[in-house]
Amino acid sequence: MTNKPLAAIYIRVSTEEQAKQGISLDAQEEALKNYASALGYEVFKIYKDEGKSAKDIKGRPEMRQLLEDSQKRKFQAIFIYKLDRFSRSLRDLIETIEKLKDWGIDFVSLQDKIETTSASGKLMFHIISAFAEFERNVTGERTKFSMNKKASDGNPITRAPWGYKIENKKLIPTEHSYQVQEVFQEFLNQNISLTKLSKKYGFSVNGLKKILKNHSYLGKIKFDGQIHQGAHQPLISSTLFNHVQNKLEKLGIK
Repeated sequence: MTNKPLAAIYIRVSTEEQAKQGISLDAQEEALKNYASALGYEVFKIYKDEGKSAKDIKGRPEMRQLLEDSQKRKFQAIFIYKLDRFSRSLRDLIETIEKLKDWGIDFVSLQDKIETTSASGKLMFHIISAFAEFERNVTGERTKFSMNKKASDGNPITRAPWGYKIENKKLIPTEHSYQVQEVFQEFLNQNISLTKLSKKYGFSVNGLKKILKNHSYLGKIKFDGQIHQGAHQPLISSTLFNHVQNKLEKLGIK
């Protein structure tokens, strides 16, 4: 028995990459085994994804197994040859390493000189994390701007609400859109609970609440707290909508 900490080695190369760069699995494996040994680790297992792309983890069974074993804490560190062997998405890479940190698993990249076992390695990781966060924020701002533009133009920004369908990026009433008016009228004028009404039309109670509060049925588009005039046909009147909102409020339904 040994008291050395255990390390997992992950290696991946696609056929195309190997032809271009000549970085074979055997070469990666040998270099990583030596590096792990030099740092005082004993190799627990070598995970190999041969001929696999880095684009999607679903297509890499050994990577999936590696993460499952990491969560079970079967070893103390993961060694990889280069960051792009692990993931080509900086965001996915950072999120995965953060999970490993939560599980108490160190992360070492041989070629990039990045590891989470030393002060300098942790500093480098924090710098990469900062860039990843910056990328997420920029992407979020762009997405929000695009969605806000769609809403201000009166176009849908999510999937079509019940009673509508999307054609040519526009909301169009379906053949059953008349049921929207029926639901609002029944809730307002009949002594029927949300539970019974939702069951009648095949919704969950929360789903029915969302329908009764949806401004889309007024011909409006709501996004980020702002209500814009939509480019689609309303299915109910503002009078009916407002009466329903008053009843919901009186009943304490949020």
